[in-house]
Amino acid sequence: MGGETVLMTRRPPKVGLALGSGSARGWAHLGVIQALAEQGIRPDVICGCSIGAFVGAAVAGGDQERLHRWAESLRWKDVLALMDVSLRGGLIKGARLMDFFERNFEDRDFSALDTPFACVATDLPTGREVWLREGSVSQAVRASIALPGLMTPIPWDDTLLVDGGLVNPVPVSLCRAMGADLVVAVDLGSDIVGRPWRREVPPLPQGEESPAWPRRLLSRLGIGNGEPPPGEPNLPSIVGVLVASINIMQVRIARSRLAGEPADVLLSPRVGHVGPLDYHRAAETISEGVAEVQRMLPAIHHAFERFG
Repeated sequence: MGGETVLMTRRPPKVGLALGSGSARGWAHLGVIQALAEQGIRPDVICGCSIGAFVGAAVAGGDQERLHRWAESLRWKDVLALMDVSLRGGLIKGARLMDFFERNFEDRDFSALDTPFACVATDLPTGREVWLREGSVSQAVRASIALPGLMTPIPWDDTLLVDGGLVNPVPVSLCRAMGADLVVAVDLGSDIVGRPWRREVPPLPQGEESPAWPRRLLSRLGIGNGEPPPGEPNLPSIVGVLVASINIMQVRIARSRLAGEPADVLLSPRVGHVGPLDYHRAAETISEGVAEVQRMLPAIHHAFERFG
């Protein structure tokens, strides 16, 4: 065309971050996000499932540092204090947890977040996958984390929603639907199936005493790993059986979904030793998220090199 030279420049890829389900293992997401930022990688889109929705919502709202500090400050008694026992629908209502979230991490409409965000839930009556992208972020997160049997379902319009991990534990497909060119996915279930049963009540700080009942409750809820209390058979806790069964299902679903909808980079922090309610073990779990990014740096760089 008249001897003119047309320079074509390639735009940087739109980066999506898919944060998978995994209860207390989800603190590893904070380590992953921190380590990616140190490499200059910040997501343009964040999608989460269950604990991935909880972390993703805080990060999308600009509250990452606050959540990081709170997670590392948690002790087992703080975890126990967030449990509001329910006799219908699940062992825990989840109201205390979400009240805390709303007090400390401002609830917003999805449209007001710093980074586009969405999360996955499951329609309990139909089994349908539901993508939550409008309205109250807090309510959407509460629906996404409603692990069946552990947390009560959430009424939503004319239906009930539960944990999105039942249908899409690592929501790569949702990232793609929101326009991501390159998806970094975090799968927290790579090493959770097949581990031996282990339980213990976390040790108390030196000099601190505690009545027997909360320590027995912690044991039955499956907080921690190790041997059962003296005099009790070496059987898993009630929650342990329930969560292990759900883990098996979610691992199978995640492998199937990731095979059909692969991420460009798949990160698998080694957090199988962290119990489902071990939220007080944030420091070590976050560190493993950082370590996984460091292990996968060659694959991460290679994925980005494809976009020039």
